[in-house]
Amino acid sequence: MKKILIANRGEIAERIIRTCSRLGIETVAVYSSADKDLPYVNQATTAHHIGDPPAAKSYLNQDEILRIAQEEKVDAVHPGYGFLSENASFVRKIEERGITFIGPSADVVEAMGDKITARKTMQEAGVPVVPGSGEIEDVTEAIAFANEINYPIMLKAAAGGGGIGMQRCENDQELEKAFASSQNRAKAYFGNGAMFVEKFIDDARHIEVQIVGDDNDNIVHLFERDCSIQRRNQKVLEETPSPFLSEKTRVQIGEAALLAAKHVHYTNAGTVEFVMDQNENFYFLEMNTRLQVEHPITEETVGVDLVEWQLLVAQGKDLPLKQEDIVPTGHSIEFRLYAEDPTSFMPSPGKIETLKFPEIEGVRIDAGYESGSSVSPFYDPMIAKIIVSGATRKEAIDKGEAFFKDFSLTGIKHNGPLFTQLLAERHFQEGNYSTSYLARHLIKK
Repeated sequence: MKKILIANRGEIAERIIRTCSRLGIETVAVYSSADKDLPYVNQATTAHHIGDPPAAKSYLNQDEILRIAQEEKVDAVHPGYGFLSENASFVRKIEERGITFIGPSADVVEAMGDKITARKTMQEAGVPVVPGSGEIEDVTEAIAFANEINYPIMLKAAAGGGGIGMQRCENDQELEKAFASSQNRAKAYFGNGAMFVEKFIDDARHIEVQIVGDDNDNIVHLFERDCSIQRRNQKVLEETPSPFLSEKTRVQIGEAALLAAKHVHYTNAGTVEFVMDQNENFYFLEMNTRLQVEHPITEETVGVDLVEWQLLVAQGKDLPLKQEDIVPTGHSIEFRLYAEDPTSFMPSPGKIETLKFPEIEGVRIDAGYESGSSVSPFYDPMIAKIIVSGATRKEAIDKGEAFFKDFSLTGIKHNGPLFTQLLAERHFQEGNYSTSYLARHLIKK
């Protein structure tokens, strides 16, 4: 593999370029008009303008991406996360042109991309699944099923992700009000308005397990990440290992993730996501058939480069390690630094005047912007990921506090102050939190 196209932007494009450069692989970047001055454009071996800022005219433009891939004679395409990373038709078009897709097969992407199909598949595999429906035709059917399993419930888009098309409902009136708007959002974002209903697990933890498989049916897990600190059903902070899990449950959830991956003959990097109640009962939520935003904390504790593993697997090579060789050490926490109001969480696009990251041992920065960069209103407003690691959770928390004390970002609002509050809050320091934590403790009503 000598040249790959990165069908993405910002921080994740930089991340992929970094590994490719170390391995001597040329990279082809694509960028919209809004992103022409972002650092990743100059870091790639070559870069191509791909269209206007709206994603539909740039990063979702399959024909233009494929045209550039063929023009550049690339060996492979790395999708990053978001955009086309879980689009089965895009995967098939890449493969039809004799280009390698750095990810699982189109069939797996398609099966796991539909949440209803994924639920059925995991039930067949013997993986515990949250009680829920099949595809719901209309609001009347949704209400009938919700009453059957009892409220509260989560209304979800079958093709959803990132919290889009998802709504918690406490009664018939809330469900009736939410159904049309959630369905319309799902149609707009995913081109698919199929909906389903799941039982809502109150005070839940969101636990996910990193998996990687190769073409020779070798599959390993690289342990769990706790992603329970969320706003609007979207992750804000992740850590590993989870401060909540007992060692017995840690083993069980890793085995469940392997069971899920083996059942679908999974290849390349992916994540099996679970929801867990306060008694450590866990249930399958979804399988993300791509690299996750929070993959760095796994890299820091396990000591591997997951992008390098993706490239090796894509070339038909075996995984570098067996399950018994993977032994995590220390603790790592990732903070997603967003251009947004730290209390309302409303996006805050605009020009970054200054962006200064303090240099602290054990702190890794995966950034997509720099001083002078502009944060566009067209895309997710994540500026950077701050990954802090230490021998213990307390050491990692202490490093996080030191980092945000000296961190500086001017020109736009950002959620750095939220992390300062979070790190000093007793419940977080004790590891005593759930997906409702921010709403209960730190978000002003």
